Amino acid sequence: MERDVQLVRDLVAAAPGFEGLFHAHAFNEDGVLPHVFFWDVVQETVASFLGGGESDWRVTLQFLEEQLRLDLPEVSQVVSTSFLFNLPWPDQPGYGLVDHLGPAMSARFAAIRPSG
Repeated sequence: MERDVQLVRDLVAAAPGFEGLFHAHAFNEDGVLPHVFFWDVVQETVASFLGGGESDWRVTLQFLEEQLRLDLPEVSQVVSTSFLFNLPWPDQPGYGLVDHLGPAMSARFAAIRPSG
């Protein structure tokens, strides 16, 4: 199994609130497309941060922080381009979530979105 697909499966195992999204995604896409799935992860994480959603945003951020620290190219690419880059912008609801990123994700976020 490719490491980016394993990332998705590991996230769902660590944060069961993503199970429904995962099953719908796998069915609709006829498999797992990590970059596409992470669009839904961003939406769900922001919703959780704002008080809704079925997942726990803290668990998601902790899991992704740990995964980013592994420094695996396939994982880093998904976390950077499909999660961090798609977080809310400063004028959007949920932007405060970026204040809760761990050190590795904060550094990567600052590198890919220097203006926030």
